[in-house]
Formats: sequence, structure tokens, C-alpha cells
Amino acid sequence: MPSPPSPGVHLPVPESLLEVGRAAEARVTELLRSEIERWTGVDTDLHEPLEALLELVRAGGKRLRPAFCHWAYIGAGGEGSDDLVVDAGAALELLHTFALIHDDIMDGSDRRRGLPAIHRRFMARHGEAGWNGEDRRFGEGAAILIGDFAFVYADILMTGAPEVARRLFDELRVELCVGQYLDLLGTASGGRDAERARRIEWYKSGKYTVERPLHLGAALAGRFDDLAEDLSAFGLPLGEAFQMRDDLLGVFGDASVTGKPVGDDLREGKLTPLVAYASRNADPAASALLDRIGSPDLADDEVAALCELLVSSGAVDEVERSIQRLVDESMTALHRADISDDARHALAELGNFVAWRDR
Repeated sequence: MPSPPSPGVHLPVPESLLEVGRAAEARVTELLRSEIERWTGVDTDLHEPLEALLELVRAGGKRLRPAFCHWAYIGAGGEGSDDLVVDAGAALELLHTFALIHDDIMDGSDRRRGLPAIHRRFMARHGEAGWNGEDRRFGEGAAILIGDFAFVYADILMTGAPEVARRLFDELRVELCVGQYLDLLGTASGGRDAERARRIEWYKSGKYTVERPLHLGAALAGRFDDLAEDLSAFGLPLGEAFQMRDDLLGVFGDASVTGKPVGDDLREGKLTPLVAYASRNADPAASALLDRIGSPDLADDEVAALCELLVSSGAVDEVERSIQRLVDESMTALHRADISDDARHALAELGNFVAWRDR
């Protein structure tokens, strides 16, 4: 099984991820280009929202969810070229795009994958055209609808899936909405509870990034019942580690690599284990600085001071230790799982990548 990299070492994207990602992107591209052609025949203005959706999908993304689904499917005895698993991977990617678009509206984010966030793009379009009404309302309304397009197209791609896979896909989507609401609530309330932060990590990202795509792959291969427990034992801790790494990158990552401005999570006031750990033993001065998290006018020097505090308080080290513990737990479970050796190796590669990535 692959070993984790040494600290500071750039981890390349594994081929097991790239191969699956290319297939999912090609399927999404095929579907959306067909839909662009169909709907521009009704009204030429309809090309713009659908083109924006296609551009966002093709602008980047790690394609993790299709990859976890694919390799669980292979591990359960499925054939990799089967249209069923390719369509499921494309559906997961479109569902993720839906979540990103709506998340950016809720968070007021300016950029995604190196591009203007969809609502910002359509706010600018409104202003350039000199249209009636508020540019914000138009931009956010257009973005909500573009996210809805992605949600519906994801559903269409799952049409041929067996009933057990459809039920899992439904549960995945409900869990995603649960996590998004808890995240919204945590941000608005300014809470610092570590257990709630962990619950948000699970439902907002961890379960729908790793565990449920694994379940979906096993269900597509007809082995959900006998693999679900082992795949959860692998996927749940790994999903939590994935989101913890995402939290670190949201504060300390390189914006040119992550595609989002550094410090956005601090300005948005995200409740994360990183912030909860720092708050636990904070003195009055540190608490006053931490109370500035969630302020949209948070200055660059305050972001720098908060970053320093997150390090000096030991919060970063605690998160890194938690990631290592979760990955160890996950890999132990993977070793026990009754899946093929090629899938086990690919899933171990994916696991190390999501936990130690720099993007």
C-alpha cells in the first residue's frame, strides 16, 4: 500500500484519479454540449447559463467522487468501461458542481477554480448590459438556476441505475443538504463547538465525497449489502481527513493552486475543527482576535495574525495529528475489505492523495 509523503513534498495526482476524471468530464461535456445545442434552438440566450456550467466543470476539480465510485465498483467486480459507472461518476461530478455554485452564493465567494464565481459572472453580465433591477439579484438568481440545471442533469444521468443505487444517490443528496444547512448555521451563529464542527465536516463534505460514492460503486456492482460496512469503515475517517485538509488549505493554501482566495474561510466565519481547537484554550487577546472571524471586512493583516494564532495555539498541529490518525484508521479498514487488489491499491493512492494534497 502507498505510504504518505514526507511533509512539504508535492503529491502528484494519481493516475487512478486522472483516468476516471477524464471519463467523467467527457460524459458531462457530451451531455451539456447536446443540451446547449437543443436549448439554443429554442432561444439563443439559453446558451449562456449552460455554457457557464460547462466551463466551470471543465475549469478544474479533482474528480474525487467519480474516482471513489469507480474503484469501489471495480473492487466489487464491475467492469471499468461500463456506461453505468461512467454515468454515475458524471452525475456525482454535476452534483458537486451544483453544490459549489450554491455554496459560493451562500458564502459570497468571488472566485472558483480560478474563474469568477458563477453569481459574480452574471452580476457583471447584468452591469455590462445595463439591464433593469439589481445586479446582485440577477447574478444570484442566475447562479441558483445554473446550479439547478446541474442538479437535474445529475438526476438524468442516474436514470439507468438499479433501485438500490438510486436510493443511495437520494440519501447522498439529502445528507449534502443537511451538511450545508449545518454549515450555514455554524457560520451565522459564530459557534466554536468542536463536536458540531466535526458533524459539519461529516455531512457537508466527508460522507458525500468518500463514503457514499464508495457505496454507490458497490451498489452498481450488486454488492452493497456485503461491502457497505467495510467501505464505511474506510470512507468515513478518510472523508473527515479530506475535509480537515480542505480546512487547512482554505486558510493556508496557495490561491494560485486552490483557485480560491486565501482567507475566504476566515472572512466567511466557517466553523471548523481548526477554529474550534484554537478557541478551546484561547486567552482574552486570542479570543478577541478569533471573534473577528466571520467579519467581511477582515483585513489582510488580521488574516495574517489569525494564521499565526492558529499555528502558535497548536491548532494546526492538532489537525495534522487528527488527519494522520484518521488516515491510519482508514487504511487499516481498507486492508480488511473484501475487494480486488487493484482496487485496494487505487483506493489507497486516492486516500493518501486526499489527505496530503496541496490543492
